[in-house]
Amino acid sequence: MAALHGGIRAPTFILEHRRRGCSQGASIMLTLLHSCGRGLLSARTHQNLRKSYYSAQMAKRVAVVLAGCGVYDGSEIHEASAVLVHLSRGGATVQMFAPNIEQMHVINHLKGEPAEEKRNVLVESARLARGNVQDLSKLSVKDHDAVIFPGGFGAAKNLCTWAVQGKDCSVNDEVKAALQAFHGEGKPIGLCCISPVLAAKVFPGCEVTVGVEKDERYPDTSDTAAAINQLGCKHVSKSVTESHVDGKNKLVTTCAFMCNAPIHEIFDGIGSMVQGVLKLA
Repeated sequence: MAALHGGIRAPTFILEHRRRGCSQGASIMLTLLHSCGRGLLSARTHQNLRKSYYSAQMAKRVAVVLAGCGVYDGSEIHEASAVLVHLSRGGATVQMFAPNIEQMHVINHLKGEPAEEKRNVLVESARLARGNVQDLSKLSVKDHDAVIFPGGFGAAKNLCTWAVQGKDCSVNDEVKAALQAFHGEGKPIGLCCISPVLAAKVFPGCEVTVGVEKDERYPDTSDTAAAINQLGCKHVSKSVTESHVDGKNKLVTTCAFMCNAPIHEIFDGIGSMVQGVLKLA
């Protein structure tokens, strides 16, 4: 006989799937909810069931490449944190990486001036990663479904030399190798803020966004977009809360702090980018 649940008789095969495992049980229960109505369970229970089901079935392994710690000489902290929050919300597992190299220079973030000291990109990135960061040389494309590069001046100073050489810059060998490896395997790449210039240097003809051109809220976008176009790539104007998907190259980009916007708008735009990456993974 089938058992009763909330006054409604549950078919025997539902109970059997419950016994076989939570993943199968969750799948069957979702089907039951859709066919018989959501009134069987509370809205909160249904939400938790759906979350556990998709977490079990769709978890993606994402590498996040950092460039230090701090907007002026490393990874932008708010952007990196937003990436991690949205990846967590999307049920992804994350491993952070950074190149084991010396920073281009060190900036006193209180004064906004260069400091007479040296710092290591991997060591500084450990601040953001709570110590859980690996040398970029150990990144294997086979172990991950996607890779994301937060922004910050470190992306333009440590991962490449765009900050001083513009479109004539060079890209760090390990960074270039990682980009080419994921691209070659058809795995998505997410980039935000200034980091889309990495893709513009490595993938001729690609499409990226660094914001809206000729808009005072995006003071550096027009010059950066012009340089991107000069490299033979296509800049696509997108607002701070949006992302652009280059389906051919599986690149997902958003402008983040290239826009003078409230932090919640930056957060939402990065969320759009992360969602785009996970959909392609």
